[in-house]
Parts: sequence; structure tokens; C-alpha cells
Amino acid sequence: MEWRGLRRWSIPRALVVPLALGLGAVWWWAVLRLAVVPERSGVVEGAVAVGGWGLSLLPLHCVPKPATRAWRRRRSDAGSGPS
Repeated sequence: MEWRGLRRWSIPRALVVPLALGLGAVWWWAVLRLAVVPERSGVVEGAVAVGGWGLSLLPLHCVPKPATRAWRRRRSDAGSGPS
């Protein structure tokens, strides 16, 4: 897809699932560490947990609304039919 002369980068499809699973595992690790041993968790765990939670809200607010149009029946130029 070109956008004003720039090509949009994309992640190869073969890497999407492993990348998503890896990032999900890191997020769960951070959340569980904060819940189980909060005295030993640090800034990194907190940042990962809050960042993952913030990203979970992103798709709800960044998706454009679909354009809805009323369907109009096309009329022919032949005029009305016999009654």
C-alpha cells in the first residue's frame, strides 16, 4: 500500500503469531510478577503491564466508524411500465 509516496511497512505473516505469543507471554509474566511478589517487581514489570493494558484499549478507540449509506434503487430512463 502506498501512502503519499511512502510504502507502509509490514511484519511478515510467518512472524505475526510467534511475535504476538511472545509479547503476550512477557505481559503475563509482568502482571503475575506484580500480583505474586510485588516487593520484588520493579519499574520494568510495571511499565510492561501498564503498556500492555493501554494497548488493549487502542483497537476500540482507533478504528474508524464504517461509512453507512442508504441503498437507493436505480431507476431506468425508460419511464414507468404499463399499469
